Amino acid sequence: MPELPEVEVVRRGLVNWVRGRTITGVDVVDPRSVRRHALGPEDFAGNLEGAKVLDVVRRGKFLWMPLQEDGVPRGSTGSGHSALPGVALMAHLGMSGQLLMQDSSVPDEKHLKVRLRLSPEGAMPDQLRFVDQRIFGGLFVTTLVPTDDGGPGGIAEDPVPVIAEEASHIARDPLDPHFSFDTFYRRLRKRKTGLKRALLDQGLVSGIGNIYADEALWRAKLHYARPTDTLRRADAERLLAAARDVMDDALAAGGTSFDSLYVNVNGASGYFERSLNAYGREGEECRRCAAAGIVSIMRREQFMNRSSYTCPVCQPRPRNGRW
Repeated sequence: MPELPEVEVVRRGLVNWVRGRTITGVDVVDPRSVRRHALGPEDFAGNLEGAKVLDVVRRGKFLWMPLQEDGVPRGSTGSGHSALPGVALMAHLGMSGQLLMQDSSVPDEKHLKVRLRLSPEGAMPDQLRFVDQRIFGGLFVTTLVPTDDGGPGGIAEDPVPVIAEEASHIARDPLDPHFSFDTFYRRLRKRKTGLKRALLDQGLVSGIGNIYADEALWRAKLHYARPTDTLRRADAERLLAAARDVMDDALAAGGTSFDSLYVNVNGASGYFERSLNAYGREGEECRRCAAAGIVSIMRREQFMNRSSYTCPVCQPRPRNGRW
C-alpha cells in the first residue's frame, strides 16, 4: 500500500498536468474500478464530462480533485468566485493503482481501467489513465464537506476549507501546515497504548504507515512499545520531527517504492528504500551504533500482523511497554 510520501509524489506530479483542464470524455474500461461510485459507470462518467479540475488535494493517503462546471464549482450552493466546490473526483490507489499521464498515441496499458480525456494544453499529454493490476483501488465522485476546524481540507495549491467526505474522519498529517502539535500531544497522552499503535491510528495523526513509523521511531531513538500516557513532551516533539524528516527525505527520493507496481504520475519509481535505516534490516548492523563504534544487530518482531524493526541498543525495550 502506498504511504503518504508516495501519494504526495503523485499529487505534486498530477497537479502540474491536470489543474485547470476540462475533462472532455471518460472511458470506463473496467467497471470494477468505479465500483465505489454507487450509481454506476454511466453516472460516474456523466458527473465528470465537462467538469474542470480545480486542484489536486491530499490529506493523509487520501487524494481528490475538486471539480468546477460553467465557472461555478460543481456541487456548490453558492455562486461566483467565492463559491466552494461541492464535489470531487476521489482516487484510491489501493495496492497497485497508478495515475499516468499519456498521449492518445500511446497504446493502452495492459491493466488500464479508466481513461479521462483532457482539454488541450500546449504540449501536455491529453489523457489521464488509471491503471491497476490488482484492482484494489478505484475512482469515484464524492461530496466535499466543511472541515471540522475551519482550516483547509488538506495539502493543495489553493487550499479551501472543504474535505472529501471519506477523509473527514482522519486527522491532519505531520506535513500539513495546519497540523497542531498541542492537539496531537494532548490526545496522545489520553491513549493508553504503545507508541507505534498510536502512530498508526489515523484518527490521531494521518499518513504514517508501518514503514515510516519504524523509520521515525529509529531516528527518535524510541521503542515502538513505549507507553503513550507517560511520554514526555520533548520525546513526542522529537518523534514528530523525525517523522517529518523521514517523509521529507522520502519525498525528495520519490517514495519508498517497495512494490514494483508503484510509480508516480510520470511512470518513474522512487528510490528511498536504499536509505532506510530500520525497516527490512533484520540481521544487519544498526548504522547509528556502527558509526559510534558499537556493534548492534537490528531485530524484527511481530507487531499487529506486521513486523517492527528496532535496534536493541539505541531503542531499548521499555520496562512497562504496551505491546
